[in-house]
Amino acid sequence: MSAGTRSEKPAGRFRRMLERLSSSEEELQSAELRKDAQDTGCTRICDCDDRQIVKVTGTLRHVTLRPRAGVPALEAELFDGSAALDVVWLGRRSIVGIEPGRKLIASGRVSMSHGRRVLFNPKYELRPLGQE
Repeated sequence: MSAGTRSEKPAGRFRRMLERLSSSEEELQSAELRKDAQDTGCTRICDCDDRQIVKVTGTLRHVTLRPRAGVPALEAELFDGSAALDVVWLGRRSIVGIEPGRKLIASGRVSMSHGRRVLFNPKYELRPLGQE
C-alpha cells in the first residue's frame, strides 16, 4: 500500500507545480497587458463605466459571428489584463485582421448589455504584428 501512496504524491506535487506555472503565466500576460494599456494612454477596461467614451487596448481572445436582430454581427472579446469587454461590429460577417490573439486599440462609447461591457461599431486600430 505504501508504494501506491508514494506514486500518488509525486503526481499531486507535479499537478500543483503545473497549476502554479500556468497561473503565473496567465498573471504575467495580464500584467504585460495592463502595462501596455498604461503605456498607450488607454483606459483600463475594469475602469470603464456605462455610457463613458473610452479608448481601450488589449488582445482579442474570442471572435464569433452572431446575428443580432436578424443582422450579422461580428463579436470579439477584448482582454487587457484587468477585465474583458465585448467589441461588436454590426452588419459585418468578418473583418480582415480581426482574429484571436491579435492586439488592437478600440474607442467608442461603452454600454452595458447583460452585465458585460460592450463597444458597438468602435473606431479601431490593429497593432502591428511585430509588437505582439
